[in-house]
Amino acid sequence: MANKILKKSDSFYAVYDRKPGEDKMNTHYCPGCGHGNIHKYVAEAIDELGIQDRTIIVSPVGCSVFIYYYFDLGNIQVAHGRAPAVATALKRAHPHAIVISYQGDGDLAAIGGNNIIQAANRGEQITVVFVNNAIYGMTGGQVAPTTLVGMKSSTTPRGRAIENEGYPMKVSELIAALTAPVYVERTALWDTSSRNKAKRSIKKALKAQMEGKGFTFCEIMSPCPSGWKLTPAQSLEWMKENMGAYYKVGVLRDEIKTREPIIKEKKTVTSKEIQEVLGTDIKPSEHYPTNPEDRYKNPSMKFAGFGGQGVLSLGTMLANAAMEQGFNSSWIPSYGPEMRGGTAYCFVNISDKEIGSPTVSNPDLLVAFNRPSLEKFEGDVKPGGIIMYDSTIIDVQPTRDDVEILAVPATGIAESLGNIRCANTVMAGVYLAKTKIMAKEALIQTLPKAIKKKHLIDLNIHALEKGFEFIENN
Repeated sequence: MANKILKKSDSFYAVYDRKPGEDKMNTHYCPGCGHGNIHKYVAEAIDELGIQDRTIIVSPVGCSVFIYYYFDLGNIQVAHGRAPAVATALKRAHPHAIVISYQGDGDLAAIGGNNIIQAANRGEQITVVFVNNAIYGMTGGQVAPTTLVGMKSSTTPRGRAIENEGYPMKVSELIAALTAPVYVERTALWDTSSRNKAKRSIKKALKAQMEGKGFTFCEIMSPCPSGWKLTPAQSLEWMKENMGAYYKVGVLRDEIKTREPIIKEKKTVTSKEIQEVLGTDIKPSEHYPTNPEDRYKNPSMKFAGFGGQGVLSLGTMLANAAMEQGFNSSWIPSYGPEMRGGTAYCFVNISDKEIGSPTVSNPDLLVAFNRPSLEKFEGDVKPGGIIMYDSTIIDVQPTRDDVEILAVPATGIAESLGNIRCANTVMAGVYLAKTKIMAKEALIQTLPKAIKKKHLIDLNIHALEKGFEFIENN
């Protein structure tokens, strides 16, 4: 005779070591909160379907943000409302993965409204678990798109009014009105029967994703005793009488059996294809003869300075040259609204392996064109890395003693060529000559992609050569 063993789901951590505080065995949610129930149903569905090793949960801002405390799964935390966009990227990059976007109503229906509609309209093969408690739970109990008419909140102390806040948003009906979604259901947590339906809905949605059927959406009405100023028992009755009257439970769409699976395979994009998209006519060359030391291989870089110093162009020069030589490369800028004259910096990765993220927290190389950038980012460089700084402009030296330091009078060299705006290319030449990670010819071929003004190409080739001469002479 078989015995059913009641235990914590394998998809949960045995001990919640990620959770702050001394209590590592219990969740942090308020008494009566529905998140604990929903976590349990998600975990049990994952276990029963045998997909723990391939599931990724995306959690944005709100009470759901701390889901990574509890689930022994892949997890990505994202900005407010952006979970469907990130879930889309994850699923397209990893078609075999099971991707869950776990969102509250203040997140999904408010700032994330466009994100969820567009993902649903595209029929992205993700599962959305939408927790509707009709209020902003984490941030102080403000009115949410789903707050009922007459319901009091910290921002509607007299109650939600149609003439001021409009009607409560019926999100499941909105999603079901689109053509692409394959399964949309609203359930609730006010009694045992409704909770069982919520669990079955989640499992059904995940199974449909496993079968490649398309976008699935599970709305679950959930209590928030703290936000509603009710006891846990009172909140269940209030939810059934009030939310249940406006938000009708039930299946709004179920085309799982009739939809054909959509199989999306991960596609490898070649450097040649990228170059075609970028509109370049550069033909990939044979690998140029370079012999970098192991410590210089696969660098992550940060270039920083004032807007107008060519910081971003320097990044594109090296990223394009790396791609031309067959490396994987990434470039991502960051700058304030000031642009010219304001601060600017960019991240570049060059690798013979796949690049996991374009951002760089601890670079192997820092190139600083002004003193604020040197002082701000010097401490981020990895031990054994390189700090290059424009000694024409920066009147202090780096204080690190565990990195290589190159003081390069880049602006002075550029001025001798007749244009200080090519100081960035001088720095590129110095770096390539120092590390030998790429040949000079690779960057020369790709200069037209970074420098749009054709009459400046020859000038920058001279600047690049001056950078090489600087290393040869020093």
